[in-house]
Amino acid sequence: MTRPRTLGAILYEGFELLDLYGPLEMFGILGEELRIVTVADQAGPVASTPGVKTHADVSLAECPDLDLILIPGGLGTFPQLANQALLDFLRSRCPKAELTLSVCSGSALLAKAGLLDGRRATSNKIFFDAITAQGRDVDWIAEARWVEDGPFVTSSGVSAGTDAALAVIERLYGSERAEQIAVFTEYEWHRDASEDPFSKYLNDGQFADLIATAGRST
Repeated sequence: MTRPRTLGAILYEGFELLDLYGPLEMFGILGEELRIVTVADQAGPVASTPGVKTHADVSLAECPDLDLILIPGGLGTFPQLANQALLDFLRSRCPKAELTLSVCSGSALLAKAGLLDGRRATSNKIFFDAITAQGRDVDWIAEARWVEDGPFVTSSGVSAGTDAALAVIERLYGSERAEQIAVFTEYEWHRDASEDPFSKYLNDGQFADLIATAGRST
């Protein structure tokens, strides 16, 4: 029997729920072929942007070897740009992983860590400039649902992460398996990575307004 892959899902205060759980729903259906472990600065509960908490199984220091890495975005991404422990973890672990998937502003963390230099990548469109400012040597693609460049897959905002996760499953486990998962979850999979219906909202976001809408104060 082939050894199951281990996916490490990175948590931090203020991560976006769908960024995390959209992809994990798809990956989770792989069953025994994929082990999922949640990772944060410290083990224990970590609050999302809406306040719903997810338990981190292990700390960064105790994290096992990872084959796949999932990095969600969210309003909490920007404070994490100064989290040297997390950035160092990504610098150490991503080059050893088979594949790293970031969702939404999660790509800002990869860029800040220098891991996307010289590569193509994308991110959330309404805050595109704020995110892409973290990596001046990255070839940022303004119109893309997700972008694959070697071992890195970066997706656009929030729901795009689920499409990208299915693309990763297709890449690693085959198109039939990915299609089965999409049907099982009754998910309408956007298969064209270049088709980005939200690129028309490029940099339309008002950060303070979004925080207010999400029920958070600055």
